[in-house]
Amino acid sequence: MDSRPYCVVGAGPAGLASARWLKALDAPFEGFERNQGVGGIWNIAFAGSPMYESAHFISSKTLSGFRDFPMPDSYPDYPSHRQILQYLEGYATRFDLRRHFTFGVSVESARPEGDGAWIVRMSDGTERAYRGLITAVGCEWRPFMPPIAGSFDGEVLHSRDYKHPRQFEGRRVLIVGAGNSGCDIATDASRSAAKALLSLRRGYYFVPKHIFGRPADVFSESSPHLPYVLERPILQGLLRLLNGDITRLGLPRPDHSILESHPVMNTQILHALGHGDIEVRPDVREFRGRDVAFVDGRVDAVDLVVLATGYVRGVPFLAPGVLADDDVSDLFLNVFHKRLENLFVLGHFTADGGAYPLIDRQAELVARVVDAHRRGTPVPSFDAARRGKAPDFSGGVRYQNVRRMSNYIKTRPYRRYLDTLLASLRNG
Repeated sequence: MDSRPYCVVGAGPAGLASARWLKALDAPFEGFERNQGVGGIWNIAFAGSPMYESAHFISSKTLSGFRDFPMPDSYPDYPSHRQILQYLEGYATRFDLRRHFTFGVSVESARPEGDGAWIVRMSDGTERAYRGLITAVGCEWRPFMPPIAGSFDGEVLHSRDYKHPRQFEGRRVLIVGAGNSGCDIATDASRSAAKALLSLRRGYYFVPKHIFGRPADVFSESSPHLPYVLERPILQGLLRLLNGDITRLGLPRPDHSILESHPVMNTQILHALGHGDIEVRPDVREFRGRDVAFVDGRVDAVDLVVLATGYVRGVPFLAPGVLADDDVSDLFLNVFHKRLENLFVLGHFTADGGAYPLIDRQAELVARVVDAHRRGTPVPSFDAARRGKAPDFSGGVRYQNVRRMSNYIKTRPYRRYLDTLLASLRNG
């Protein structure tokens, strides 16, 4: 048996799940977290956290917990960022995970060696050799800053640096981007700013967080599972019934079918638009001092621009050529590196459902593969699957060819496939 430890990077949701399953299988590992506690992005006090005061989960507590650690019944349907942090802290306590991590130390670089080991250099200057590397650093730390022509004399922030509505008081504010965070922030601006504008490049579908009194994901999970050719018109018809024609609010009509892009789980923005508290603008053409010119020819004077333009997904401390940013083509199941057997990437996806149940399964699958490898036990069913091509998890949906969809997975088929692999590994 190979007793060399594995290195786990990050003590957010994916890092904690990885530690929980490695510990359960007695696989040796050492964890590192650059911040001074667990929780990852959900601790608003950590440097670089994208949390803001009004942030809540966009999937419900019912379907968002780890499999053997459900969210408390006392939580609301959609917990706040503070409640999610408390939940993750409770998970770390329940499975006694903190003692396996060194806090306040970051990984600066990691390179593979010829024997399959990894040499990891820490921020304290030390280097250590590990049997393998498990990265669990998340996808929302490195802001994507789109190039915009011209120059702006006001303030420009990425959404990662937005924290509370007081930043908007008395100011003319433009939010660029209408994803979930962008719409949350725009809603805050509609209540606090002297003037609030929302710029979006294309149309989106806006899904209420409750449908007929039930959380939207619970409603979807309990509904008949239909093929996409039937599911699409039914969902689009339902949204038309619930929201009406959103173009009446100045929003562009979506240029794609529902589920071909990640939907916006926010109808508060529709409320703000319907009350005139925020106005829609198309894509930005250029900055002109304190003015912003849009592609339709309109020009608005603005004091603050918030770029809700997403994040660069990748693992920046890996050696060049190991894993490209915004690219999962080298990862089987978005997890297992196809060329480097002892490199695992957890939580490197966006899904149409709760992430934690999938991260939990990913972590168990990695731990069981790690356990088999260090014992020298063959895992032919998994190895054959890993060498081949992963099944199509799209469910027949043709996702938009845009950067934000580059690591997208459809929850139900992906979950079923992970469960099949886990069953084969548990049964030997």
